[in-house]
Amino acid sequence: MLIEYGVWISRLVVGVLFGLSALGKLADPVGTRKAVGEFGVPLRWVPAVGWGLPAVEVVAALAVLLPWTALAGAVLALVLLVVFTAAVVRLLRKGEHPACSCFGAVSAAPIGAKTLVRNGVLIVLVLLVAGGAIAHPRVPGGLPVDDAVWLAVAAVLIAALTWVWGEVRALRRRVDEQALSTLGAEGLPTGAVAPEFELLDIAGGRTSLASLLARERQVLLVFVHPGCELCAALARELPRWQERTADVLSIVVVGNGDAVEHTEWGKAQGLNGIPVLVQQGNEAALRYRVRGTPSAVLIAADGRVAAPVARGAIAARELIAAAKRTVRR
Repeated sequence: MLIEYGVWISRLVVGVLFGLSALGKLADPVGTRKAVGEFGVPLRWVPAVGWGLPAVEVVAALAVLLPWTALAGAVLALVLLVVFTAAVVRLLRKGEHPACSCFGAVSAAPIGAKTLVRNGVLIVLVLLVAGGAIAHPRVPGGLPVDDAVWLAVAAVLIAALTWVWGEVRALRRRVDEQALSTLGAEGLPTGAVAPEFELLDIAGGRTSLASLLARERQVLLVFVHPGCELCAALARELPRWQERTADVLSIVVVGNGDAVEHTEWGKAQGLNGIPVLVQQGNEAALRYRVRGTPSAVLIAADGRVAAPVARGAIAARELIAAAKRTVRR
């Protein structure tokens, strides 16, 4: 009986995931079509695939829940996952990192190793569903009706809560973007007191501006995004610049989103000992009026903004060089 419960729960999980994926795409048709195009689908097929893909996901989500179609639903889900994973591998080999948009606007993060790991876990889960459909084709038949029903209700409630959580995250991101667009002039005036912050460190702790300034050196905040190729190019140069300016300057990378994603990104760029801090939304960018990436803000050892915002990789390099020259004088 315990195995039958596992079979039913695994089918509910797959049904919920594919249902949420379809709902997210249907709720954000513009983002879905954009993602489909970036994944290499020919332009003339983008609208059809943009609408057809969530429709197929709905079919898979419903099929895995019914005992007489569970195996077919699992096979359909497996095909979708394999095709998507193959597309991700192809893009990563080409050095491209388009937004996944697997769950609509909620998951607009660029693809990476984390995407492959997630897909691998889902493929294993779908294979378990297929095996369960073959070995126990009558499930949820045979389970106590009350148990089968409350498990299904729990799955629906979890799906609803997950959807609401995702919508809140998407709304917060839109509010941050709107706030950034209405900030007025970019950057704080030179000489202004640098706003305090406390951001998550990818090592698991939290880092404040006060703790960075405690070293009595200038601090350079480099704002990046993992999907930005210019950010990656600048990040690869930062360890060399940090080594040259270690006596007068502390370089800190600031991103927003997921700490695990930034950990992988930092390793890929060879940041080594350079701290990587993660905003929840754009809290630090808003305080410093930073509107794009890559951008850099130089803070003097006395806690004041030392120069205008440096927008772009070239300006950031010039700001680093200027910081060292200023101290030498």
